[in-house]
Amino acid sequence: MSLASSHSPHGGSPLRTVQVLGGGSAGSSAHVRTLASGLVARGVRVTVCAPVEAERIYEFTGVGARHVPVPRSTEPTSLAALRVVCAEADLVHAHGLHAGLRAALALSGRRVPLVVTWHTRAHAEGPRAHVLRLLERRVARASSVVLGTSSDLVDRARRRGARDARLAAVALPAPRKPDDHDDPDRLRPKIRAELGATGRPFLMAVGALDRHRGYDVLLDASRAWRRLDPAPLVVIAGEGPLRTVLQRRIEDEELPVRLVGRREDVGELLAAADLALLPSSWESRSVLAQEALHARVPLVATDVGGIRELVGEAAELVPYGDADALADAVVRLLDDPVRRDLLKDRGTQQAATWPTEDETVAQVLSVYDELTQARPYI
Repeated sequence: MSLASSHSPHGGSPLRTVQVLGGGSAGSSAHVRTLASGLVARGVRVTVCAPVEAERIYEFTGVGARHVPVPRSTEPTSLAALRVVCAEADLVHAHGLHAGLRAALALSGRRVPLVVTWHTRAHAEGPRAHVLRLLERRVARASSVVLGTSSDLVDRARRRGARDARLAAVALPAPRKPDDHDDPDRLRPKIRAELGATGRPFLMAVGALDRHRGYDVLLDASRAWRRLDPAPLVVIAGEGPLRTVLQRRIEDEELPVRLVGRREDVGELLAAADLALLPSSWESRSVLAQEALHARVPLVATDVGGIRELVGEAAELVPYGDADALADAVVRLLDDPVRRDLLKDRGTQQAATWPTEDETVAQVLSVYDELTQARPYI
């Protein structure tokens, strides 16, 4: 019987899997919750090794998984805890490069298949770039299968020595169902008023305030929008190390930009926006891009990483680091309601081509099936 119906090669007992999560970005943590839910529903036993805060936010136990708190660390105590949990597994699935390294160390000397999903690409320069390449090589070669969330990540894993690297089917988790009083038509003016965007265009960006998000370029572009009447307001939701630097620039240059910190209502904010902005230096399956297309909010994004593969013709794409191109694309869209409506319709069509949560789980199960049937354990 196939593992897709939950049986392992020995004795017909349920397949036992361990999902290893590191610090966990929003995308990878939500993906693990989707997998846990789908696998448990199909009779698979799932243990999620993740920091306590990840369980608090994503509630893996709420979908029937067992949660074992394991810090994001390669300290001996953390690895020992992970090794104990993995000793009971038929297969281990790590999410992210650092989680993959810790899982590989915990499985050292054991013939247990290791699947690693590369959700994103780490950034490093100078000597750290060399260390990163060694880390990627170690994880790629230790993995039975690497699943990359974009084609360039699959290619990267192959260059690092992965014996089997494939494009991952990763669904955007279903948004929470709004409460009865969360009528979008009622919320939109309320949110815009709260942010100071009444009677002016409202542009939305989301993500950690770090150097790879391209917010310095976004602030450069916002200078051009000051001359518009009314001037668009840019709202950036997120926290990070560059907050003080960005805030100082906003104040010194009197830019039409607000930093609103980490928000629990990003979906509502995005739905109230006129445009979504993604100025990053690299992205794989950007959650913001997917949410924007689902919400029918026109997207202006940098043409990097997996973005074009993800959005197709359903967004305005500009080169990374080109503030003039970003500013011009926004001005053109704000002046062209026909183009905005076209992008909304294209976005709906493009989103319909993305994997569903069921398809995501089915792909992972098929990989588990191959690995556990092909190599029985000793």
